[in-house]
Amino acid sequence: MTDKEFFDKYAIKLNEEQQSAVRAVDGPVLLLAVPGSGKTTTLVTRLGYMIYVKGIKPENILTLTYTVAATRDMAQRFAEMFGEDILARLEFRTINGICARIIAYYGKLIGKKAFDLVTEDTRTGKILSDIYLNHMGEYPTESDIKSVRTLITYAKNMMLGEREIEKLGNDENIKLLPIFNDYNKALRSMSLMDYDDQMIYAYKMLKGSQELLNYYKNIYKYICVDEAQDTSKIQHMIISLLSGSDGNLFMVGDEDQSIYGFRAAFPDALLDFEKDHIGARVLIMDKNYRSGATIVEAADYFIQHNKDRHKKHIVATREGSNNINFIPLSVRSGQYNYLLKVAERKAFGLSETEQNGENIKTMTAVLYRDNESILPLVDILERNDIPYRIKSMDMTFFTHRIVADIVSIIRFAFDQKDTELFMKIYFKFQTFLKKKEAIQLCEIAVAENIDILEAAEELENLNPNVIGKCKAIHTHLVNMINESPMKAINRIERYMGYGDYVERNQLDEDKLYILRRLAYNEDTLLSFIDRLDYLQEKLKNKEPDYNCKFVLSTIHSSKGLEYDEVYLMDVCDGVFPDKVSVSVSKLSPQERKEFEEERRLFYVGITRAKNRLNIFKFDAEPSTFIKEMIRPSKENRPKATLKKTIGRKK
Repeated sequence: MTDKEFFDKYAIKLNEEQQSAVRAVDGPVLLLAVPGSGKTTTLVTRLGYMIYVKGIKPENILTLTYTVAATRDMAQRFAEMFGEDILARLEFRTINGICARIIAYYGKLIGKKAFDLVTEDTRTGKILSDIYLNHMGEYPTESDIKSVRTLITYAKNMMLGEREIEKLGNDENIKLLPIFNDYNKALRSMSLMDYDDQMIYAYKMLKGSQELLNYYKNIYKYICVDEAQDTSKIQHMIISLLSGSDGNLFMVGDEDQSIYGFRAAFPDALLDFEKDHIGARVLIMDKNYRSGATIVEAADYFIQHNKDRHKKHIVATREGSNNINFIPLSVRSGQYNYLLKVAERKAFGLSETEQNGENIKTMTAVLYRDNESILPLVDILERNDIPYRIKSMDMTFFTHRIVADIVSIIRFAFDQKDTELFMKIYFKFQTFLKKKEAIQLCEIAVAENIDILEAAEELENLNPNVIGKCKAIHTHLVNMINESPMKAINRIERYMGYGDYVERNQLDEDKLYILRRLAYNEDTLLSFIDRLDYLQEKLKNKEPDYNCKFVLSTIHSSKGLEYDEVYLMDVCDGVFPDKVSVSVSKLSPQERKEFEEERRLFYVGITRAKNRLNIFKFDAEPSTFIKEMIRPSKENRPKATLKKTIGRKK
């Protein structure tokens, strides 16, 4: 079949850049595809072109995707374009999927059974919980376990050495190296491997067995990789082994959309593609078919601030002006009531005229950096019985150490004889008690049936300053019982010393802000605790309503999707981005890398909007990112100056 016959038969219409990518079959090729450029259509068309025009056997083509869902979507798209007949002979897999095959085949070669893959988080969670308790001296929350799991995944995917793992743990204020080693030892002792081990073992097998490597290289003579910017270092190493330095490797990605650094995404592989692969070609699809021109131009201008990227632009194909609306508000909390009104308009189905030209059938998405950002809005939507759909809600906020601490302190205020609660919190506010002294106070309080902090006056040889601090904390606890939740949280943070504990341990201060916003609509401390339980249970069991046109989503979960209208929340320094600095030149290489990923995340958020982009702008809280979006009127624009490092410790 000729080129013309192929494109005519399947009624495929592509621009010149897309056609060039489709025809790039042999050798190593990197296709840089900007948001909304028709990446998936091009990749699927190329598969058909390889089979029908180039005569390549489907069995010799391996297509790797980032997620199982993407694998299914790619296969479905192929079937829709070219039918079901050839589909069964093509292989669409995740990297873990192909690693499972490699390990199974190697086991047959050497006559040994591979470790079992542990797929239940509850099982590895129990292992990690025991190890965490042993090394950290306290029971981990669900949030703690998630953080440790993420760090272990990062270490394995980045192939870090012991010193690097130790430094990573020090940066995160956790004993990561011994936890990491004990976790791996525990898995091996039970003949188990996790998903990250699966890739490490497959890599070592391919590296150590030429017979194994040749077997798979002979099968997969053509390898296509989708979403290459999300691929980790170990994954890139596996792909490089399978393809060879000069093999038929087709990678599709865009380093400007690499936003999974916490999962060890490795965009450097795209930047170094020509160095790592002999005779490599780099193609660019820079035309955006999704968004209005104003949105595209602002996104392009914004992402140019990043330096670790290929030189390219995103080019608008649609007309459009006034697609971007900056919504001025005095304070951050104003965005919740504003969005409540937006949700009401969607729910009640007002006419186009009543909605300023907005078609009620359009999809509106509220996007945000962190899962907890949306909780104050969810709270008032629930109170007003307004429908919404939420994507991939992470529930770890409710078990985060800060949230657990605040709830424990409140509960202790109502029962100051509870020794178990006291031992959890005594060192988190300013009592200055040593552990031995705290235990002695508990013993005295039980013996004399008095409040634990009152027992400070009964303990011999206790420092008078410590006695005074204990009495002050006791008074605070008594006084806060009848206060509003907002006032009580403020007292805990500012006057009882908990804010100092948060800062000293580099915890996420924004959790306190979210708690205050959730407390705002409650009258009593006990009703506030009940409200937290209600929201946790509600979100845990909420069924998605796919007819609902008002969607709440993190930017990470929105990747690959598009919406008619987008609202970007919490775009202010200290939240999004979570850290900024006086000068980019003063950032360490790692800090600059992290800041550039924050920019990429914002860029992905911008480019989800098709027709209208709305960004909240707060008078009281400046935004580096909003400044970087706006092109100065003068040609010689000044370099962006970043604000002094602020808040949101992790």
